[in-house]
Amino acid sequence: MAALKGKIAIVTGAGGGFGEGIARAYIREGAKVVLADINLDAAERLAKELGQDASPVACDVSKADQVENMVNHTIKTYGVPDILVNNAGTTHSSQPMLDVDEATFDLIYAVNVKSIYLTAKSLIPHLRKRGTGGCIINVSSTAGVRPRPGLTWYNGTKGAVNTLTRSMAIELGPDQIRVNAILPVMGATGLLERFMGMPDTPENRAKVIATIPIGRLSMPEDIAGAAVYLASDAAGLVTGVELPIDGGRTA
Repeated sequence: MAALKGKIAIVTGAGGGFGEGIARAYIREGAKVVLADINLDAAERLAKELGQDASPVACDVSKADQVENMVNHTIKTYGVPDILVNNAGTTHSSQPMLDVDEATFDLIYAVNVKSIYLTAKSLIPHLRKRGTGGCIINVSSTAGVRPRPGLTWYNGTKGAVNTLTRSMAIELGPDQIRVNAILPVMGATGLLERFMGMPDTPENRAKVIATIPIGRLSMPEDIAGAAVYLASDAAGLVTGVELPIDGGRTA
């Protein structure tokens, strides 16, 4: 189909989970993709598999200098990006809200929320200078609209992501920069045990799955499909949307 032929994308947190799924799909659809991850080894492994249209870069998205380097690396390697996927994220383990220490609180807000500020500061001036628009996709969560107990501070970060998405869409619309959010339900990724707050056993998974009408966790391929659509020309009038990929969890 090559829905993204000729486009240049940055995907943060591309070394695994949803980010890896999105990066793979973007390559299949014809994009050139910078694989940004705090774990450079993971990004390099994936880039080696995906070939010359994928380029790895180390990036802690909570650090301004590393975000700036990520954007500059993209421009030097492929050109000004058309697509930014703010996918990198973290969480505290499911637990009573007052048991989360301050350092953990600061970390999840830096990675999940501050990162959107930092990527915007670094990328948007380039998009405005080029003058042909762009697309920003924030990977949020159903936790931002249907909070789960035990994840209070994480839920708050995703509520912030949703509000930022709508606000950015309004402000950047005149620049033809579209901004949307994808809201996955709990997914089969490396963060699953922390979200559940219990071991990842078939019995414990079943308890979570029972809250999802369609009867399964989200998979990287589910999120990737939404990310391809939102980045494509088919979504040219779509902005400010919070798209649940949740099997009916928020219905």
